[in-house]
Amino acid sequence: MTSACGCEPTDTVVDTEEHTPWWRDRAVLIPVASGVALLIGLILDWFVPGAGTLASVLFWVSLLLGASQFVPGAVRNLVTRGRLGIGLLMTISATGAVILGFIEEAAALAFLYSVAEALEDRAMDKARAGLRALLALIPATATVVTAANTTRSVSVDELLPGDRLRLVAGERLATDGIVHSGRSSLDVSAITGESIPVEVGPGDQVLAGSINISGVLEVEATAAGTDNSLTTVVSLVEQAQHEKGDRARIADRLARPLVPGVLILAALVAVIGSLLGDPGVWIERALVVLVAASPCALAISVPVTVVSAIGAASRFGVVIKSGAAFERLGGIRQLALDKTGTLTRNQPTVAEVVTTGAASQAEVLGWAAALEAHSTHPLAAAITAAAPQAPAAAEVTEVAGEGITGLIDGARIAVGSPRWLAPGPLVGSVEDLETKGMTVVVIHRDQQPVGAIGVRDELRLETPDVIRLLEAQGFGITMLTGDNRRTAEALAAEAGIKDVHAQLRPQDKARAVAGLAERGPVAMIGDGINDAPALASADVGIAMGAKGADAAVESADVAFTGDDLRVIPRALAHAHRGRTIINQNIVLSLAIIIVLLPLAITGVLGLAAVVLVHEVAEVIVILNGLRAARAGNTPAPS
Repeated sequence: MTSACGCEPTDTVVDTEEHTPWWRDRAVLIPVASGVALLIGLILDWFVPGAGTLASVLFWVSLLLGASQFVPGAVRNLVTRGRLGIGLLMTISATGAVILGFIEEAAALAFLYSVAEALEDRAMDKARAGLRALLALIPATATVVTAANTTRSVSVDELLPGDRLRLVAGERLATDGIVHSGRSSLDVSAITGESIPVEVGPGDQVLAGSINISGVLEVEATAAGTDNSLTTVVSLVEQAQHEKGDRARIADRLARPLVPGVLILAALVAVIGSLLGDPGVWIERALVVLVAASPCALAISVPVTVVSAIGAASRFGVVIKSGAAFERLGGIRQLALDKTGTLTRNQPTVAEVVTTGAASQAEVLGWAAALEAHSTHPLAAAITAAAPQAPAAAEVTEVAGEGITGLIDGARIAVGSPRWLAPGPLVGSVEDLETKGMTVVVIHRDQQPVGAIGVRDELRLETPDVIRLLEAQGFGITMLTGDNRRTAEALAAEAGIKDVHAQLRPQDKARAVAGLAERGPVAMIGDGINDAPALASADVGIAMGAKGADAAVESADVAFTGDDLRVIPRALAHAHRGRTIINQNIVLSLAIIIVLLPLAITGVLGLAAVVLVHEVAEVIVILNGLRAARAGNTPAPS
C-alpha cells in the first residue's frame, strides 16, 4: 500500500510466475465483502420496510471490514512514526460520520478507500509476478593453494588478502586479485559490461565475478571474500533501493500539509464556533468539515489511473513494478543508457577483414574460422559464423590467452591477438580497426602476416533513429559503459550520442547517474549485473530485455520484455500522459475539497450532501483515470 495512506508499504518481490488469483486474495476479498454488505444494506434500507435494523447491522459490517484495511496501519504509523497520512484523515472522517450517526456514510467512505488500496496493491503484485530475485553473484566456495602447493576448498567468507586462488576454466573468481601465474581470457561482462573477453597474464588485476574462459590461473587475493567488487554491487543496490523507497509519491506530498491542516481547521471551527454560538451545532459542523475534507476522490482516482496505465503498458511489453515508479517515469528528462546489450546486440560479429594482398578476404576468414572451430573463445563463434564453409584443419593447438595454430592444406596457420602475432605491414590497418572500436585478431600463414579480422558488438539497427527521436523531443542522452573508451566513443558516434562515460565500474555508473540527476529526473536503461547499482539509484531504473541479468531486472523499477529500443519513447510518452491524467484528477479532487469546506463550515451543506458530492466526484475522476488504459502511439513529450 502507498505510504500516503498511512499504511505499511508492501515491498516484497514475487519471484515466481504465479500470483494468487483475486478470489483467493484476502486483501481483495475483504473490500469486496465490505461492498457487498454495503450494497445489501442500502437495498434493504431503501426498498424493504421495517428492515432498518438489519440494514444498520450490514452497514456496521461493511464499515468494520473496509476500515480493517487501512485503520490499523494509519494508527500504527501515527503512534510509532508520527506520520500523518491520508489513511489517518479517512479514519478520522469515518469516525466523525459515526459520531454524527451516519453509519451508512461512514461505511461508504471505508469501502471506497479500501477498494482504492486493494486496486493498487493488486496491480503492483501482478506487475511484480515473474520478476526474479537478486542473482547470487558470489560463489559459495573458492579453491585456495596452500603453502605445500596443495589445494583445498574454503568458504568465500574465509578468504583474506594474500590467499592464492586457483581458477580453472568455467569458474567465477570469488574476490578481487592479481594474476600470479597463467594466461587466459576472462569474461568480465558481469563487472564492466564489456561484451568481448579480456586477455590476462601475470601482474594483471582481475575483479571478483570475472569468469575464466580457458586455461588455469592462479590469483593472489587483494580483497577479502566479503568485501570486494561483487559485494560492493550488492550493497550499492540495497542502499539505493532503500533511499528510493523513502522518496515521496504525489499523494505523500499532498498528505503532509493536508492532514494537519484539516485537523487544525476542524478544531478551530469547533472551538471558535462554540465560543460564539451553540457548541453542539459547531461541533457537528466540525465533524462535517472532516468528512468534507476526506480525499476520497484523490484516494481512488490515482490508483485507478495507475492501474489502468500499468495494464496498458504491459500490452506493449513494459512491466512497471509500482505506482511510484510509474509516476516518476512520467517526469523523466535525462536518459542514461548502457552500451552492451542495450544499444548493441550483445553478439560480437565480424565487422571488417583486411589483408596484405597475399590472400583474399575470403581465404583469410576461412583459415581463421577453420582454427577457431576448435576454440571455445567467444570471438571464435563470431569468426566461424562469418565463414561457414571453412577448410579442414589439423594439428590444432591453442595457447590460452594468446591464440591458436594448426595446419591447413600443408601451411602453418596462426590466429591470435596483435600482442602475440605481429601485424607487420598491417599495423596501420589494425590501429584503424581498433580506433573503430573493434577487437582485432591477426592471421599468419607460415609465420607471415596475411590478414586481420575486426570483431565488434554492433549497434542495434534502430539505435540511431531512436537516439535522434529522443534528442529531438528534448531528452538528454548519455552513454555509460564499462567498455574501453575507444570502443565506446566509436559506437557512440555512430549512434549519435555526444555524452559518453567509458571504463566505468558499477559504482562509477551509480555516481555518474547521481551527477546526471542534477540536470533533471534521470532514467537508467541497462541489462547487466554491472548496471544494477545505477538502475537502483536512478529516479527510474529500466531493465532492457527479458534476457537481462537477474540483478538488473530486480534492481529496476521498469522492465522491457523485449529488446526493441523503439519501446523507450513509447513508454515515456505513455507515462507522461498517465502522469498528466493523475495531475488532472488531483486538481479536481482538491478543488472539490476547497469548495466543500466553506459550505460545510457555514452549514449550507450537511453530511449527506457532502458525501453525495464526494461520490459524484469519484465517478468523474474514475472515468478520467480509465483513459490511461489506452496504450496509444503518442510521441513522447518535448
